[in-house]
Amino acid sequence: MLLAFSKTLLLGLVAALICVWLKSPLPWMIGPLLATALCRMSGADLRSPPAARAAGQWVIGTALGLYFTPAVAHIVNSFAAYILLAVLVSILIGIVCGWLLHRLSGIDTCTSFFAMAMGGASEMANQGERHGAQVDKVAAAHSLRIMLVVLVIPFGFRLWEVHGQDPYVQGAATVMLGGLLLLIAATLCGALLMQRFDLPNAWVMGPLLVATGLSYAEINLSALPQSVINAGQILIGISLGTRFQPSFLKAAPRYLASVALCSTVALLLAALSGMTLAAWSGIHAATAILATAPGGIAEMSLTAKTLQLGVPIVTAFHVTRMVVLVLIIGPLFVFVQRWTKRSAIK
Repeated sequence: MLLAFSKTLLLGLVAALICVWLKSPLPWMIGPLLATALCRMSGADLRSPPAARAAGQWVIGTALGLYFTPAVAHIVNSFAAYILLAVLVSILIGIVCGWLLHRLSGIDTCTSFFAMAMGGASEMANQGERHGAQVDKVAAAHSLRIMLVVLVIPFGFRLWEVHGQDPYVQGAATVMLGGLLLLIAATLCGALLMQRFDLPNAWVMGPLLVATGLSYAEINLSALPQSVINAGQILIGISLGTRFQPSFLKAAPRYLASVALCSTVALLLAALSGMTLAAWSGIHAATAILATAPGGIAEMSLTAKTLQLGVPIVTAFHVTRMVVLVLIIGPLFVFVQRWTKRSAIK
């Protein structure tokens, strides 16, 4: 395992450096993601243990929390109504795309519903399992969707020439060794505490909440070194890439093709809702598209940070969506299933 992980890390680093040289968007995440996914599907023995993804999530969660100064928190709070509206729209998009996936692939309605719900892969797989979904297909759908979103949006923004259009500044601007050690200890405690109570996305949410609390209280211990942030992106990238097993493309090709099409539809519908949100709220269009995109907290917030596109706003939208979905997705599935059956009878 250690040898395979070392090879994966080395491959991810080389791929990231190549992408930096090529000046591609999000090079420290996209490079490792593509390289490990391609090599893994070709049969290479590449591994990324859960602890590696957790470490990457800790980096991203901590880095994001440093943006939530009192002034920024006030701005984010002013968008609360828009955040809730966007969450509702994303739930509807998930339901529509779940129905579309069922019709295109022939997969059962339970699996298609949880496969297209815009939540975290592990949370949706766990929730789906309780209701009888095929867990492997739910997980595969989320992996493919996240990969598509991570690739399409940054390159789309590069063509759009969007960068630094909605910048926010961290409370802690410099790296201070003593403060950095305290920040690491505090955010690790937050992650471990959330993990102890089996809360979702513990290694993002725990550090994010602790760092946000410190920033809001104007306790600016330290910024994170850029090298640490880059390392976190590599870990996120390889953890996504190694999900693609050698048999991935051979297993249920019709289903995977349907997932790709439905994910594209979800991306387009989410982009349309983001543009509408921008017109109503005054949020920059690129920030609104990232905020409503069908991606994960870490990936979309990291994209916002790299491109300087409203990091706190994007983070607030995705955190709220994740929390709401985890709380209601099970009852929502039961409601939709019963409503569908009643409509069919009528």
